[in-house]
Amino acid sequence: QVQLVESGGGSVQPGGSLSLSCAASGRFNSLNRMAWYRQAPRRSREMVAVTTKSGGTDYADSVKGRFTISRDNAKNTVSLQMNNLTPEDTAVYYCYVDLSLHGSDVFFWGQGTQVTVSA
Repeated sequence: QVQLVESGGGSVQPGGSLSLSCAASGRFNSLNRMAWYRQAPRRSREMVAVTTKSGGTDYADSVKGRFTISRDNAKNTVSLQMNNLTPEDTAVYYCYVDLSLHGSDVFFWGQGTQVTVSA
């Protein structure tokens, strides 16, 4: 059982920055992947950034060079630093984690936090 609590969403102007955080709690030994997804109205949910347990990262092409994902395994948190934001970044951002439980992968989603980029 894992609960994810996201924070840091809000409204910013184009070119601005915002930082999202997600804290995981519950009964688990360790988390595998931690990631941020986003979903804009009338669009499918897409992966924004993902980090593995060992610290490897990957990003959507649209955010490379602007966003940075990081994790703290001791605190079971993942963050997303978003710089040079554009209106196209407006979406609900969801925290995602997965882990191995009795040999099978399970995954969990946060409730989502709104990010709005507008003048």
